[in-house]
Amino acid sequence: MKVLTGNSNRPLAEAVSQVLDLPLTHASVRRFADQEVFVEIHENVRGEDAFIVQSTAYPANDNLMELLVMIDALRRGSARRITAVVPYYGYARQDRKSGPRTPISAKLVANLITTAGADRVLTVDLHAGQIQGFFDIPLDNLFGAPVFVKDIQERANGDRLVIVSPDVGGVVRARAHAKRLDAELAIIDKRRERAGVSEVMHIIGDVAGHRCILIDDIVDSAGTLCNAADALKKAGAKSVSAYVTHGVLSGGAVKRVSMSPLEELVITDTIAATDQVKACKAIRVLSIAPLIGEALRRIAEERSVSSLFD
Repeated sequence: MKVLTGNSNRPLAEAVSQVLDLPLTHASVRRFADQEVFVEIHENVRGEDAFIVQSTAYPANDNLMELLVMIDALRRGSARRITAVVPYYGYARQDRKSGPRTPISAKLVANLITTAGADRVLTVDLHAGQIQGFFDIPLDNLFGAPVFVKDIQERANGDRLVIVSPDVGGVVRARAHAKRLDAELAIIDKRRERAGVSEVMHIIGDVAGHRCILIDDIVDSAGTLCNAADALKKAGAKSVSAYVTHGVLSGGAVKRVSMSPLEELVITDTIAATDQVKACKAIRVLSIAPLIGEALRRIAEERSVSSLFD
């Protein structure tokens, strides 16, 4: 079993290797003068079960190219099986035609990973479940729910909890958390006029006097979360916090979170935290490494991964 990583999220890969008690495979992933990606693996991988830990977050195109070149290097090095471990699957929000003459980029990325030579893919909280069907190779979609539920339970302090979906599309995810926590469910009905801009319409469910917890898979500009938090506070919520798997947090998102009614934004380390995120007192990072590490161990030992969530 070999675990490798590119440059997208080395701290997560190192944490996963510690969970597995297995050092990272020595490999060089660097650039030529014209920014071409060059990969050289310095250990024998012939006949090995190889795992590449590489999120395709910012800069998405560079990190995706690193992943593809690493897959090719392993394939040409005669690795027995290659698993692309993509904690954050970039381009996942482009999972359908949003208008005439627009691409389905999530499918294109799936084709690229498959054609490069990956035998299977492991990711965390896909933006849309149908992306699993874009792959013609096995895909394991891990859920951040166990990590979040444990943290929420430890911090509940006997408060009456309401799990809130920030939009209709996230209801299934929010309901799963509510079921595990034996909590009520509420839904924010919003309208998105254009990409990156959303407006809260109204709240479905009773939130007055409750501790509200927003659940989502991706926080990018943080506009939706901050608008939802503001609406919940106006509706009488005792407090509002948010648990989101992938902290993209682009542009002025961190500042927006720090100035919002959100008591706390909790994210995982599927995307490497920037210095700005680390410095923000309103944002806390939970490690997803134990979950990924256990999943990799089960794949290597040909055991069930889905039973992790039973």
